[in-house]
Amino acid sequence: MKTKILMVCLGNICRSPLAEGIMKTKLPKDNFEVDSAGTGGWHAGELPDSRSIAIAKKYGIDITNQRARKFQLKDFETFDYIFVMDKSNLKDVLQLAPNQTAKAKVQLILNTIHNPKTTEVPDPYYGGEDGFEHVYQLLNEACEEIAKKILH
Repeated sequence: MKTKILMVCLGNICRSPLAEGIMKTKLPKDNFEVDSAGTGGWHAGELPDSRSIAIAKKYGIDITNQRARKFQLKDFETFDYIFVMDKSNLKDVLQLAPNQTAKAKVQLILNTIHNPKTTEVPDPYYGGEDGFEHVYQLLNEACEEIAKKILH
């Protein structure tokens, strides 16, 4: 059975698609499944933000096969790990959790990094290109730590 990981942000077009793409490059496909979702459904069915696509491509990752979707209650059953990008997403996801088992699957993605400078991945949507580079670097470091922990 595959270990399933879900990345969650607000709209599922900037941070979580990047996190999904990065995580997929760090784990063997045969044993792991990685997906992403948003706590809001405004962008359901849409491609990731063009700036997320561009920064992923810069690092050799193609995320153009992804489509935004809204986080659903059944995600608690489907996924083994649920990583959220910020405290607002954490609150929103935990409010939907049906029990302690579901809540235990949810954590801030940057809590996986030893001595993180920040606990939240900033939303780059309203910023410039450099914001996406910063988000990529944060997520890459976090995904590297997650992969190390899960694979060992």
